[in-house]
Amino acid sequence: MNTEKTYANQLDQKDNLKDFRKEFYISNGTIYLDGNSLGLLSMRAEQAVDDAVNAWKKYAIDGWTEGEHPWFYLSEKLGSMTAPLIGAKKDEVIVTGSTTTNMHQLVASFYKPNNKKTKILADELNFPSDIYALKSQLKLKGYDPDEHLIQVKSRNGNTLETEDIVKAMADDVALIVLPGVLYRSGQILDMERLTKEAHKRNITIGFDLCHSIGAIPHQLSEWGVDFAFWCTYKHLNAGPGSVAGLYVNQKHFGNEPGLAGWFSSSKEKQFDMEHTLTPAEDAGAYQIGTPHLLSAAPLLGSLEIFNEAGIKQVRQKSLELTHYLMELIDSELSDYNFTVVSPTDEVTRGGHIFLEHKEAARICKALKADGIVPDFRTPNGIRLAPVALYNTFEEVWKTVHTLKQIMKEERYKRYENKRGVIA
Repeated sequence: MNTEKTYANQLDQKDNLKDFRKEFYISNGTIYLDGNSLGLLSMRAEQAVDDAVNAWKKYAIDGWTEGEHPWFYLSEKLGSMTAPLIGAKKDEVIVTGSTTTNMHQLVASFYKPNNKKTKILADELNFPSDIYALKSQLKLKGYDPDEHLIQVKSRNGNTLETEDIVKAMADDVALIVLPGVLYRSGQILDMERLTKEAHKRNITIGFDLCHSIGAIPHQLSEWGVDFAFWCTYKHLNAGPGSVAGLYVNQKHFGNEPGLAGWFSSSKEKQFDMEHTLTPAEDAGAYQIGTPHLLSAAPLLGSLEIFNEAGIKQVRQKSLELTHYLMELIDSELSDYNFTVVSPTDEVTRGGHIFLEHKEAARICKALKADGIVPDFRTPNGIRLAPVALYNTFEEVWKTVHTLKQIMKEERYKRYENKRGVIA
């Protein structure tokens, strides 16, 4: 293992994506490794917001049908731009709502309990909001979540075994909702195998792609996944509170959504103002309300960058960055009681590395004081996300060597080992 800074510089010189770093606003003297929580602003995303405001200024109500990006069709346009990132057909994707709103919509649409199949299968490592939503959907159907929500256990507290999930696919399971990538450890679940096993048992299955979209390739249509949902403010860099997205396999087209709304309508029928819904014949049927234009606009610029960079190249550099990070941690921090709990193999490792240390909260504060932005997760986790579009190998090198100095000099002891309001 070459631990010299010059080696990191050589890797940066060979980087095919290095020019995209210039597209992003990066604070001087700061190494930003929290892109799996909130991606950085790109100049193209900023310009897209300016264009949207100017379209409002210029066209007013006519902006719905005029201008470069007519608002009435913007969700569909963004859906078609997103589709290559998840291996979907363009009419299977719609950009709309928020992550949890879309999850409620999809569960309301696909959870159809009967006398025998009444349970929902999830996992114990998922992000809390998904579990909140599943429990509330069960309650709305009159079921006790303590009895009807099954959460697959982790053997080590950080990762899940595919066989354990398959084993939990019992005859009484009506729906499965799992993350594509676990938000703590960064483990990629075997979405293809899990979908195949679910369908063997006549179970509908969907995935939360919040920590995988924009970081890894997917082939949702090829795998036969029934539905998926995601946010766009992490790896997709569309900004805080930016509009979310969802996928519905075309085999489900023509069904009425569980939660119908104004924009669930067929475009041709929407302004007939009938009180009987005629759903759109594509993923657009799963929209509810009017598109959030100003929070959708940044995604236009961001997705342009992804279309140029290519998700396969993004994934390849991401793997190289995280591999380099883990090697440096192993060689430079072995004396300081850090534990890497992210998968080491490339097949199951997502776009970030998860470190555990009993002093994690105060270590994160010390890193930030030195201009390095990590992400703390209760009770003892440090997430480091070197993002392919704007992070460098030299930044990875600097991060590990700064962390080594913090530990060697015990600078973390200046801070309380307690999280802030958010992290």
